[in-house]
Amino acid sequence: LDQYCKITNTFSLTVFNDPIHGHIELHPLLIKIIDTPQFQRLRNIKQLGGGYYVFPGASHNRFEHSIGVGHLAGELVQTLKLKQPELDISERDVLCVQIAGLCHDLGHGPFSHLFDGMFNPEADPEHKDWKHEDASLEMFDHLVKTNGLAQEMERYGLILPPDLTFIKEMIKPLKSDDAEWPYEGRDENKSFLYEIVSNKQNGIDVDKFDYFARDCHHLGIRNNFDHQRFIMFARVCDVNGRKHICSRDKEVANLYDMFHTRNSLHRRAYQHRVTKSVEIMIKDALLKADHHILTKGSGGTTLCLSKAKTDMEAYTKLTDQVIERILHPCSCSNEFTLSPLEEARMILQRIMSRDLYQFVGETKVCNQGWTKNWPWLFWPTMIVKKTNKKQQQTYTWVVTLDYGMKNKDPINTTYFYTKANPTEAFKIPREQVSKLLPVCFAEKILRVYCKNSASLRDAKFCFQSWCHENDFLTEKGWTVTQDSHKSFWHTLDACAPTYEQTSCTAVTKLRRIFITHVSVSVQGKLCYSNMIKHRSILQSTLNNK
Repeated sequence: LDQYCKITNTFSLTVFNDPIHGHIELHPLLIKIIDTPQFQRLRNIKQLGGGYYVFPGASHNRFEHSIGVGHLAGELVQTLKLKQPELDISERDVLCVQIAGLCHDLGHGPFSHLFDGMFNPEADPEHKDWKHEDASLEMFDHLVKTNGLAQEMERYGLILPPDLTFIKEMIKPLKSDDAEWPYEGRDENKSFLYEIVSNKQNGIDVDKFDYFARDCHHLGIRNNFDHQRFIMFARVCDVNGRKHICSRDKEVANLYDMFHTRNSLHRRAYQHRVTKSVEIMIKDALLKADHHILTKGSGGTTLCLSKAKTDMEAYTKLTDQVIERILHPCSCSNEFTLSPLEEARMILQRIMSRDLYQFVGETKVCNQGWTKNWPWLFWPTMIVKKTNKKQQQTYTWVVTLDYGMKNKDPINTTYFYTKANPTEAFKIPREQVSKLLPVCFAEKILRVYCKNSASLRDAKFCFQSWCHENDFLTEKGWTVTQDSHKSFWHTLDACAPTYEQTSCTAVTKLRRIFITHVSVSVQGKLCYSNMIKHRSILQSTLNNK
């Protein structure tokens, strides 16, 4: 009773006016967390990464999204507490769930998913599997320790360390169907609490509820999913000894709409062609600047961009503003020298002047095995003069579009109840929902971008040739035109000076592809001189075609 009074009766709530959820009230402990440098840094991390350079309204940040998730987490757990007193949800549980929702994105780096999804795997291959959730756990510990919040948490009724463990387990829950209970923060009879902030069971959680509504609002895209309706019909049922959050049977079609909304947002915004072009350029700039922008960490140590994630004091200072440090370096500072940053600055200047990497083409991938090792033979490697180093002029990116569980139907792991029997949970077969549901729940798209616009024409021809030989369909199909003939000869002539001295497998294969396409049999070595020798034959055949 004493703990209950501590939590409920000795404080006043703070009101926020949120553009998505309206006027919301937050517990004073949440305000204590918000008013820390570790949380305030989220004001300077764009929610949609490079999407702001494509969608002018997408200027929102991780800061407001995190507040929204904390609010919705409280809404859902309070609804369950009110409707089902038998669940024995305490005020401690409610507060822990709210804190987990508020702090779930503390570990995001510059430009959100660009940092852990694109920059980190190339900058730090040894830790390529590192994700922002890992940093969220470390940052949460750092936030509590450096701001002395442990005493504040105890003052508001939390019990440490069990509640801290519980909060971190909700931020990064395990995906486990083991018979043995994997968590320490709460017992198995409160397993449903682990499905509120980040639901590894089926992906239906308040994190998605907020970013669906918030992103659609700022992107100017209609959101067809009503999260308030889901919260209203949410109910906890027992399934094989564990409690899960279930929904009314009549809501199954709406849940399919929710996952369709997710897919649509990825297709129309998150994986937009130009958005990805901008993000690839930002990633390239960060790679160029990696070891030249140093950030002070704990104990006076300095860390580069890719290593700052190992020190939360340094990572706290790392936000989207890193590009301003590249674009406008301070010449009087010893923090870094100007010359090594010049290449990175030039890439960012291209973004500012809208000289973006050009989209070459894309093709849908049917064989999932292809994605493990993409061939680079469709575009000849360019030789950089003086340095004699090879520089890849194209960039390949694989876009994955799904319903959040790879190629699985997330509704297959979702439980429902009926109005007549609200305590019995069951699954609904897809055949009972609709015959118009998708059969496949994931697809991969191979996209190619050209870094140099002067080479775009040749790159498109080479990409289409490669797709044709490997039975990949391009966006508009593959046709041999007079323009592509000229581009072909131009590509061969451009490589002539180094063709005999180097093993240009790309051009050799391109030759073979081309000859196969025009049905010409050429005897002898596929060398430059032999190609020129048969040029008239090839051109005559092309003209006849």
